[in-house]
Amino acid sequence: MNYTYFFRSALDTLRDSGNYRDFAELERHRGAFPAATCHNGPGKVTIWCSNDYLGMGQHPVVLDAMHEALDRTGAGAGGTRNISGTTRDHVLLEAELADLHGKEAALLFTSGYVSNWAALGTLASRIPGCIVLSDELNHASMIEGIRHSRAHKVIWKHNDVADLEAKLAALPANAPKLIAFESVYSMDGDIAPIAKICDLADRYNAMTYLDEVHAVGLYGPRGGGVAEREGLMDRLTVIEGTLGKAFGIMGGYIAASAELCDFVRSFASGFIFTTALPPAVAAGAVASIRHLKQSTTERAAQQARVAQVRARLDKIGLPHIDNLSHIIPVMVADPVKCKFISDTLLRDHGIYIQPINYPTVPAGTERLRITPSPVHSEADVERLVAALEELWTKCQLARRPMAAQ
Repeated sequence: MNYTYFFRSALDTLRDSGNYRDFAELERHRGAFPAATCHNGPGKVTIWCSNDYLGMGQHPVVLDAMHEALDRTGAGAGGTRNISGTTRDHVLLEAELADLHGKEAALLFTSGYVSNWAALGTLASRIPGCIVLSDELNHASMIEGIRHSRAHKVIWKHNDVADLEAKLAALPANAPKLIAFESVYSMDGDIAPIAKICDLADRYNAMTYLDEVHAVGLYGPRGGGVAEREGLMDRLTVIEGTLGKAFGIMGGYIAASAELCDFVRSFASGFIFTTALPPAVAAGAVASIRHLKQSTTERAAQQARVAQVRARLDKIGLPHIDNLSHIIPVMVADPVKCKFISDTLLRDHGIYIQPINYPTVPAGTERLRITPSPVHSEADVERLVAALEELWTKCQLARRPMAAQ
């Protein structure tokens, strides 16, 4: 086999379809985010697709905590949590996360992907006869965890509680069941009917596993997510989250009962055999969580900026998915044009928005996923909207009916 030819042909197919992904080499500017330098592009750019939703990756309280921990402990954790990598900073962070979600305990992982893969994979494989009911739009990390478990999987229609109930009713009453779903779905920005899903879990004696990665820090009076906002945290078996989005750091976690967290800690290979996060990262996360438990300033400013961008897009008729979250998917529905718009925004306007094409979203639903933050200015918004309007006209893309002027 000509391996080089095989690799090249596969990549050429991606390029021809408009689905090849180029990486912008970005250097964020401390204290000036969303400003960044694109080293393999036009130089200074404004980032409009970051998952650092509140700009906490630049917040002084976070940076100060990380500097202090670095000076206090050094760079790395020194090993896996089981060997020598459990530090005081990790323990404090898990306590903060448990408190955030009103749970007895929490368990820290190196990323949100790993926490889903390890926790779901461990629970579903170790509970005898467990059946996992998975929302059809669950994140790849959840899908991989369930697949890795080799448990019986039942997929239910996205956010469709009638379909979920039909699937539950068809299963043996005494079979262990785990319902896995997300609160905010990151590509469409829609929100799950958590209370109704919990009602079904109670009725059919199922556990619940809620992925809140795109909601923690952003919703609820203390940033505990959609479940906190709706007063439902106590009804969920497992709440999974990330430190790499609204909290501005990195890492993932689950929050649950002490016994469940200890069970996953004791059996999950994705926890046991990986080096622990650096203590400075854990300390920064603690500072970010504590700040957002008490401050509503960042959440309120973000919500206002999201509303402003939506209103400006409506005024010029650009199609975007209406939802109740902070995510604005602007629909292009063509992979080549989506990449062209993204490339032109970067090259000619200094605006960075990565195109979202297949396989991240279904073919024909290509989009620009815009995430306004409290650190975007009104001038940033006007530049973004003007550039999008120009490119929409150039690409001859359909518009919504214009809002009244």
